[in-house]
Amino acid sequence: MAEKHVIKTEWKGNLAFEADVNGHKVLMDATAEAGGENSGPSPKKLQLVALSGCTGMDVVSLLKKMRVDIEKCNIEVQGDVTEEHPKQYSKMHVIYEFTGKNLPLDKLEKAVSMSEEKYCGVGAMYRKAIEVTSEIRIIEP
Repeated sequence: MAEKHVIKTEWKGNLAFEADVNGHKVLMDATAEAGGENSGPSPKKLQLVALSGCTGMDVVSLLKKMRVDIEKCNIEVQGDVTEEHPKQYSKMHVIYEFTGKNLPLDKLEKAVSMSEEKYCGVGAMYRKAIEVTSEIRIIEP
């Protein structure tokens, strides 16, 4: 039988909702300009968070297996939002920023490529609907 994920979300008043994800509480809200109280991130921006976390976990674990010693891995995800309703992402761009000494670019590229093409389910789903691009930046400490 196929695996099924289930979350429950409770309305907390005004425009705020709290999701229970495996016992972890995630509070979502709209900005004050949109009628909320800005007590949590917007659901739309959490789509960017999901992509960064999914691919980040893949890349870090793959680099460990490749014996690449990184000091830091920061991921920025940029999402272009449409002007018309329903406002949605029309494109996402992922920036992988690795910090370390003498980092092998070929292995960094391989880990990112493997995440994008094989392992990251969030990115795979997004790519069915929109363009998702990426770049790698290396910072020498």
